[in-house]
Amino acid sequence: MRLYLINPSNPLVSMVRVKESRWNRYRVWKPLSLMVLAGLSPPEWDITIVDENVGVPDYPAMPRPDLVGITAFTSQANRAYEVAACFRRLGVPVVMGGIHATMCVDEVTERVDSVVTGEAEGIWRRVLEDARDGTLQCRYDGGLAEMHAVRPARHDLLTGRYAFGAIQTTRGCPMNCTFCSVTAFNGAHYRQRSIPDVVREFQSIREKYVLVVDDNLIGTRPEHIARAKDLFRAMAAANLRKEWITQATINFADDEEVLTLAASAGCAGVFIGFESPAPEGLSELGKKFNLLKGRDLSASVRRIQRHHIPVVGSFIIGLDIDRPGIGRRTAEMACLYGVDHLNALFLTPLPGTRLWDQVTSEGRLALDTFPEDWKYYTLTFPVARYRHLSQNEIIEEMIACDRHFYATTRILGRVCRTVWGRRRPLISLLGSLSYRSNLSLNRKAYADFRHEFAHRRAASESGRGYSSSPE
Repeated sequence: MRLYLINPSNPLVSMVRVKESRWNRYRVWKPLSLMVLAGLSPPEWDITIVDENVGVPDYPAMPRPDLVGITAFTSQANRAYEVAACFRRLGVPVVMGGIHATMCVDEVTERVDSVVTGEAEGIWRRVLEDARDGTLQCRYDGGLAEMHAVRPARHDLLTGRYAFGAIQTTRGCPMNCTFCSVTAFNGAHYRQRSIPDVVREFQSIREKYVLVVDDNLIGTRPEHIARAKDLFRAMAAANLRKEWITQATINFADDEEVLTLAASAGCAGVFIGFESPAPEGLSELGKKFNLLKGRDLSASVRRIQRHHIPVVGSFIIGLDIDRPGIGRRTAEMACLYGVDHLNALFLTPLPGTRLWDQVTSEGRLALDTFPEDWKYYTLTFPVARYRHLSQNEIIEEMIACDRHFYATTRILGRVCRTVWGRRRPLISLLGSLSYRSNLSLNRKAYADFRHEFAHRRAASESGRGYSSSPE
């Protein structure tokens, strides 16, 4: 039995255009969920994983599979449907899972043969058995998986062309921030894999650099943090010789032992969501840990960096409190905090989030022709109607933010500080060059985006009997 597992691309996402910018090789991650499914599949299945982010094959020219499995974030949905249609025309059944399939199950059901909602570990073998027997059902609900059922991913099925491997050690998040769908998809309960399983899987990864995809590696409660310490001790004792980056909330900086152990285990960077330079913005987003009384975010960043761990700071532009000037203010705040890299994104209502419920109820979706418009839900396009910023204004704010933070002089200054602080200056330089190289790609994408919606407005007004010209 032949199985294709496919991660569809979205050509509007500049960071995955490896051919257009060689630096993007350092920002493309392996599709871990597909490698996990491969690890769950019985040996009679001959499995090929296709990651379209590193190349789109000629599917009709490939050997005909018995089943195709597709995963997709919301921004990948359009391409996922195209791939599904291609194989269905060939008479091959298609099953689709992942977060978009879970949050938009009715839409997905119309375009594939079978939908898997939730986490697939508890249901995947049954899906394969039914496909083998010709009894594939329209829907399977995986729910939340037991962590002992999470098998090691098949890292051997994707080699080369990647700078980073990938692994997951925990699932679930109790934070439930308004813009994030993790709690809706993976639950509010923080669940951990066994430490020996994690260490063994780390040892199976060929790449020197690894992305730990956990949404919050150390958790929030004392028992979560104690488990993280035990994990770091086990990783250090195993002498993995890996360098890894991860995501965490700012409480990562609160415990010196956590930082010491993480560094000894190979931590080479941490991605932290600061989200807004204003306390009112943090309240709007539900970012509780950043609002703790007396927390000095600059001091928190410095504590992390003293352990030679670079910090990537994430901010969101387009909150209800944001007004003209927010782009430069965000960049200045990132500089004040002292983060090594800035990742600024547009506030994007994604299906399954509290933000989606709010924006849709208020009629503030600017892009609501679905599924066509899902391709813009990448976090890098303004897809909503923002309270104090027009579409053109918020794009200019984003350009100003990136231009200010990634000015050549500031990049050089940060690299020099990483040399002085022994925070992996080569990684810092590569990351900055990757971000900077995408600025021109982003500006072109914004221009195309503006043109598209000027054309839409003109067509809409023409249809109502008005004359109009593009902006």
